[in-house]
Amino acid sequence: MSDIINLLPDSVANQIAAGEVIQRPASVVKELVENAVDAGATDIKVVIKDGGNTLIQVIDNGKGMSETDARMSFERHATSKIKNANDLFALHTKGFRGEALASIAAVAQVEMRTKLADEDLGTFIEIAGTRVFRQESIQHETGTNISVKNLFFNVPARRRFLKAQSTEMMHIRNEFYRIVLVHPAISFSLIDNTTTLLQLPETTLKGRIEHVFGLARKKMEQQLLPIHIETDFMSISGFVARPEYAQKNANQYFFVNDRYMRHPYFHKAVLNAYDKLLKQGDNPNYFIYFSIHPDLIDVNIHPSKTEIKFENEQPIWSMLHATVKEVLGKFQIAPSIDFNTEDKLEIPTLDASVTIRPPQTNFDPEYNPFKTTSSYPKNKKPAFDWEQLYEDFSKNKIKDTDESGFDSIEIEPKIEEEQESEQMKLAVDESNDIDELFQLKKKYICTNVKSGLLLIDQFRSHFRILYERYFYQLQHKKGISQTLLFPEIFELTPNLHSVLTSISDDLHDVGFRIESVDKNEFSLVGIPSEIDVSNAVPLLNDLIFQINEMESTVKEIVHEKIATLMAKQTAIHHGQTLTRQEMKNLIDELFSCKNHSYTPDGKLIMIVVENNELERRFG
Repeated sequence: MSDIINLLPDSVANQIAAGEVIQRPASVVKELVENAVDAGATDIKVVIKDGGNTLIQVIDNGKGMSETDARMSFERHATSKIKNANDLFALHTKGFRGEALASIAAVAQVEMRTKLADEDLGTFIEIAGTRVFRQESIQHETGTNISVKNLFFNVPARRRFLKAQSTEMMHIRNEFYRIVLVHPAISFSLIDNTTTLLQLPETTLKGRIEHVFGLARKKMEQQLLPIHIETDFMSISGFVARPEYAQKNANQYFFVNDRYMRHPYFHKAVLNAYDKLLKQGDNPNYFIYFSIHPDLIDVNIHPSKTEIKFENEQPIWSMLHATVKEVLGKFQIAPSIDFNTEDKLEIPTLDASVTIRPPQTNFDPEYNPFKTTSSYPKNKKPAFDWEQLYEDFSKNKIKDTDESGFDSIEIEPKIEEEQESEQMKLAVDESNDIDELFQLKKKYICTNVKSGLLLIDQFRSHFRILYERYFYQLQHKKGISQTLLFPEIFELTPNLHSVLTSISDDLHDVGFRIESVDKNEFSLVGIPSEIDVSNAVPLLNDLIFQINEMESTVKEIVHEKIATLMAKQTAIHHGQTLTRQEMKNLIDELFSCKNHSYTPDGKLIMIVVENNELERRFG
């Protein structure tokens, strides 16, 4: 039998290795910006075009590279940060494996311009698919400028599976936030297609959080509470938010030694500290920074370096939980009594010169309630003149009589009887057109059919009706909008801002009218006609949050999600009393739907209790 195992060509091996490090444009941004931070840059600019598919450019003012280092940096496992295996357990930098630039160059067209501070000329290198096309000396300022063009140009299968530009931009923002939130002393810029999305100056940590998430208008000093604890082997610092600022799409960040990490175990510690302080479905905002000796952690257990193993997790969990709980208690995170002092009693201050005497009671020691004779007058009932009373009653009765001679007090019952008889007559007329209808437990609509008794869930039936209505409006752009007399102002994080931009046309088609007020502030000037004004902004926020959680960007799937959420929020809920005509209209609209048996999420709308089942029940 012939040998079947062969060595892969370098070009294929590099593409496979690149797949572990470079998963999408956001991975390129992460690696390049981290390299700029490690190079000691104090100003970093990131330029993105078409969600990173066309261009990712990172410009820094770091120390730069020599001509030899610039060329070597594109070789696999070439790094200046690791000398031997022991260095893996004493890492103080972000990059260390020497795979970033090699992986990027394997799947993209890369141009690098760099120069050291003490050299007159810099170096220009052009690489595509690991092949060096050009290397020459150029004039350049101190630092490095890397442009990554046409990502995955030589791996069409990977390029085809990239998401929409707005989705990729959302992932780029997330990676960008994870870096800028640990380096407030560095100024950053993020530019998307010539539009500056973020301009972050050098500031404090609290100021950086404020700038990134636009929290200035929300009274930053009231929203975030500082935490700090320090032990012999580690320290924990950062900020946690007050429970009243919790939200579904909360900003939750863990960092260890200035490196972002995910840690469900520590996340549980924070949630437990907020026990019974949050509404169901809400999550607390937190920005927590761990500082620990590198020997006690392992950051090389995952290619993305976001999963970090701690040597002693249990004591850290306890410390984190206790610290957060203490801060929430220290700042009195409990319902406080807000006394209204507008009508308060005037309580005079104590005057030391005034002698205070105890209260005294005056009473008659001679009083005996059982004595027949007493100085107290006896209570006597008033003497009524019954004839005079009858005459007054007759006069008042004559005054209340109208010109026809009938007393008004006798006319009202007759009017009510006539109205009731008219309603009864109308009900009888309606019963000739439809079967008997009645509402059971303010939840089900019941009516008799030939085969038995039909029960319809009023919420689920209206859910199905509204879903098909909204989906039709989205598909045919025929949503009806009502203009608000007083527009509603709402804010979004930069991340959700991009989601709103991607579905703005769909929201407009279904009846929402939204105008931009500021960078992250919007005005809701029109809403769908079926929606109550008080529920409009919460519904809109929920829509944006749910779309943000979706992986799919297929238009029809997005339409289904929007129609489902809106229908579920605006449908008639259980416990609402319906008139006979409302029940009749609901049934008529339900049976005109394409699917009148199941809700959009697959739940049964109606059941029929068969005649033979009823007879069997009665024996």
